[in-house]
Amino acid sequence: MVIFSGGQDSTTSLYWAREKFKGVHAITFDYGQRHKIEIKCAEKIAQLAGLQSHEIIDVTGILKTTSPLVDFSHEVGQYRSVDELPGGIEPTFIPCRKHSVSDIAANRAVVKSIKDLVIGVSAIDYGGYPDCRPKFIQLMKETLCHGLEMEINIHTPVISLSKKDTVLLASRISGCMEALAYSHTCYEGKFPPCGKCHACLLR
Repeated sequence: MVIFSGGQDSTTSLYWAREKFKGVHAITFDYGQRHKIEIKCAEKIAQLAGLQSHEIIDVTGILKTTSPLVDFSHEVGQYRSVDELPGGIEPTFIPCRKHSVSDIAANRAVVKSIKDLVIGVSAIDYGGYPDCRPKFIQLMKETLCHGLEMEINIHTPVISLSKKDTVLLASRISGCMEALAYSHTCYEGKFPPCGKCHACLLR
């Protein structure tokens, strides 16, 4: 079961899972994000990947936040280079988002008798997202295993990779580079991308 946003990291993770497992399912979340275009991208890539299933779940309004990804009264930060990115918690961070989507994905996985979750988080590109670190993933795994009284594995194939290294991994996976052409990262939700937001600069 792949938590799939339609971005670069999750697309690479999806194709990694397709090579590792016999049947791959994916789940995408509509949380009212400004860059809703990524959901359409996820649908397209899911079709290309030939998944067993792809579910889109609307959780709009469940998570409260001041993140400009959801609160449109705040502007997405614009920077000239990666060096200008602010330290500390990134303004686009949405508290408890990864907790929530991991729980729901695990719920769907258990119903389908799946014991493996795949999440496209990257600790190398960590820029104020504490839920992208290995420690969080390990604790989330332990929590799910205790709460479900069963073994759940969480795979993070790009957690130690930069965006460059993620592309190099994608180049070694059949069909992945073609799929990346349809992926979307820009927080502004623009196509072509703005090139100045946190996500664009890292990509």
